Amino acid sequence: MLSKWNPNRRSLLGAAGAGVAAAAMTLGRGPIAAAAPTGSSEGPITQSCSERYVGYREADRAKPYAKYFTPHTDPAPQVVRTAFAGPPLPPASIPDFGRLTRDLGPSGYSPIEIGYGQRPDGVLFVACRTEMPRVTAAMWDWWFGWHSIESARYKLWHPDAHEYAALRENRTTSPIPDKAKYIGNTSYVDELVGPKLQQLGIDFRDPVANGFTVPADQTIIYGRVGSSIAPVDLGWLAHQVRPIPGGAEMRSRFYLNIRGLHVPDLPQAACAVARGASVDPSDLFLGIDLARNLLMHCGQEMNHLAQFLPEIYREFRV
Repeated sequence: MLSKWNPNRRSLLGAAGAGVAAAAMTLGRGPIAAAAPTGSSEGPITQSCSERYVGYREADRAKPYAKYFTPHTDPAPQVVRTAFAGPPLPPASIPDFGRLTRDLGPSGYSPIEIGYGQRPDGVLFVACRTEMPRVTAAMWDWWFGWHSIESARYKLWHPDAHEYAALRENRTTSPIPDKAKYIGNTSYVDELVGPKLQQLGIDFRDPVANGFTVPADQTIIYGRVGSSIAPVDLGWLAHQVRPIPGGAEMRSRFYLNIRGLHVPDLPQAACAVARGASVDPSDLFLGIDLARNLLMHCGQEMNHLAQFLPEIYREFRV
């Protein structure tokens, strides 16, 4: 069941401060859990922290998928660029978060498929639709289970903005369905959304258990978005992929400023601090500029990856 809880500013600032302090204490205790793959088929990652970096390094170019690297991210489709250049959606037009399972139903479209805005209750909203020739839902389930174990894979998606990635558990080579490799797992990422660095932990949830209807030829990637440093949740994301003639469409939704608290992953938080954390507590209070920039970011990365996702899927799916 979809839910939202909005703790007050004082409790969020307190949680943020506690999270940063706990991460700093962990840093002082010696080696901590890693954000790089160990080669084990499954389980928590236990190496030293790895770095955040812009672009590709020489070691990345030796990766077997390096032929898919590009210097820059492809532009977003024109319809996204037009919405980005325009004003926010009227607050009263933005659907409530409680409608999400209906808005991303197996068929039909919502009144808003592309746009950004802020509801009267302060919740930020982003909608983005991307057409993807030759792509299938199965390719996206594979991608979400495969790409986050190392930063170079994450950079394939948005080489201009993605700087770091790690998984709580490396399930990439486990003999389990692709969905099971990311559902119930957490992805830790550092990325630019517009000019601002975001350090996030995305906890992927089972969409069916949360009220979505997902036919066999579709998928929904559903996640709770939180800070990777403070034990504070910031909102929700959902990406529906369903077939259209010649390929698939992705219908993305973001609802932010729907906050909550989670049990912190102190080793991951300490690694985030070590990478050079953005620890300004005001980062937990997201504004309309973030929504606008997130619309562009989503339009760019989904369009960019779709250009070669069929090829990389066929080559590297195991």
